[in-house]
Amino acid sequence: MDLMNIMDVSGKGLQAQSLRMRISAENIANADSVQSEEGGPYLAKQVYFKSVLNRQTGLTEVQVAKVDRDTKTPPTYQYQPGHDLANEKGYVAYPNVNGTLESINMKEAQRSYEANLAALSTTREMMTRTLDLLR
Repeated sequence: MDLMNIMDVSGKGLQAQSLRMRISAENIANADSVQSEEGGPYLAKQVYFKSVLNRQTGLTEVQVAKVDRDTKTPPTYQYQPGHDLANEKGYVAYPNVNGTLESINMKEAQRSYEANLAALSTTREMMTRTLDLLR
């Protein structure tokens, strides 16, 4: 296995986890957005990954399959009869963002990012030592 291939795989992992953290940050930032461009409350986003075989290297890499809105989890409702967006019963629909789950997701993404960064660092160190031996 070529050390450059390892760096490529780790780089793909860094990109994937970076996107995962960005999407969680977007969800947390929009946790109180009761009106979106679509008209209802903000819908949380989810990142879906897939494994893809790189035929040149024979290694399996991570890729983003899709980033999709969570339409299965319903919004939460708060009783605010004076709010402009309240329904006829006085309830306002709030985003389906679960702050606790988003924080956990960000922590997992951070740890995966750090693991990929460590793999890159180790690979770079191995390459440097190999070059030093050849001098």
